Amino acid sequence: MSRKLKIAIVDDEPDMRESISQWLVLSGFETETFASAEDALKVIGSDWPGIVVSDIRMPGMDGMAFLKRLMGLDSNLPVIMITGHGDVPMAVEAMRLGAMDFMEKPFNPDRMTQLAKKATQARRMTLDNRALRRDLSEGQQVMSKLIGASPVMERLREDILDLGQADGHVLIDGETGTGKTLVAHALHAVGPRASKKFVPVSCAAYNDEALASRLFGPIEDGLPAVEEARAGTLCLEDVEALSEALQARLLAFISEQGTPAETRIIAISNARGEGRKAEDSLRPDLFYRLSALKITLPPLRARGEDILALFTRMTEQFSEEYGCEPPQVSAQEAAQLLQAPWPGNIRQLINVAERAVLQNRRGSGSIASLLMADGEDNQQATTTEGKPLKEYVESFEKMLIDNTMRRHKGSISGVMDELCLPRRTLNEKMAKYGLQRGDYL
Repeated sequence: MSRKLKIAIVDDEPDMRESISQWLVLSGFETETFASAEDALKVIGSDWPGIVVSDIRMPGMDGMAFLKRLMGLDSNLPVIMITGHGDVPMAVEAMRLGAMDFMEKPFNPDRMTQLAKKATQARRMTLDNRALRRDLSEGQQVMSKLIGASPVMERLREDILDLGQADGHVLIDGETGTGKTLVAHALHAVGPRASKKFVPVSCAAYNDEALASRLFGPIEDGLPAVEEARAGTLCLEDVEALSEALQARLLAFISEQGTPAETRIIAISNARGEGRKAEDSLRPDLFYRLSALKITLPPLRARGEDILALFTRMTEQFSEEYGCEPPQVSAQEAAQLLQAPWPGNIRQLINVAERAVLQNRRGSGSIASLLMADGEDNQQATTTEGKPLKEYVESFEKMLIDNTMRRHKGSISGVMDELCLPRRTLNEKMAKYGLQRGDYL
């Protein structure tokens, strides 16, 4: 942690506050003084970036009551108590309640410095560990949204974990609706810049003048994006929309940063789905800078049984939202879901899933009719990527067992009865498809 920790000094005696503060400042610490516990509590919270030094005997809220409040806010906050000669038993009680240590008046300056160093080191470790846990948690949450067990999704997750740790700029491309923005967030969340800002800018959402201001300034309210994202990640969506002039300014910004770059740029290109590529729209020197590392997202139609897993997850979420049962998918409909071209990719699948739930709530329509309607809209009904019948059957079988296990909340006997399967056969199929009963309890 690079930030400098503070020492909050709480004492009702101005001379004592000043004396402690002066000595600690001379010892290299940053201090903030308060005349009462009440004043200090207006500032000190659970993630106070430092430690507390407090007198025990104070008017109003005394040091013991103050300590209890601090421990309630953050039991890992180091608190050093200052006592008079007759208050040593009280100071021992304060340590039992959570104080780190105590000093007697008049305090020994060298002991004060030693205690302050020990306390700030402990606080820095606590705050660093908390920040690390938050970063890991956020990274895991984002990664968990990348649903799918297909080989292309396994490779995608591996690429994100690998490239997330790198320093180079990244270009993400792929068809519309494949989740490029989610992948950009994941790259940031699993990398060393996770605790810094992630600043997204849609290059297609502004005219040239407004985009120049948003990226490089001047800007009326706040900071331009290149400053806001300093030491973090600047995500440029629809990067192919940059004019030649702005491409030149972006290239200059990248060159000024040197290597490794202080601010990482993740560029998202949507040109691929329109029959073009990012290199067709960007000047070569900028393209090669931005594409030092590259991820191309797979289209939904190439993800096999992930389609059924995603559809099931989406219909469950919409069913919970609308307060109804999710639609049951027939074998024919499962095959149609797997065969559909999905030109809108995951976005289109989400729309179909929501409409399927609404249809089911009304008690009319079918998933097949929704797919046919989408096929007519896109003038394409099936993919050109045929698959063996065995793959369709296995995908549907896995989905059917998965859905039934969810419905029966992991009850093996309930699943056996509904699917008319003997226990041994069900166990073999669950092992084959990587389904575990514990996931449904």
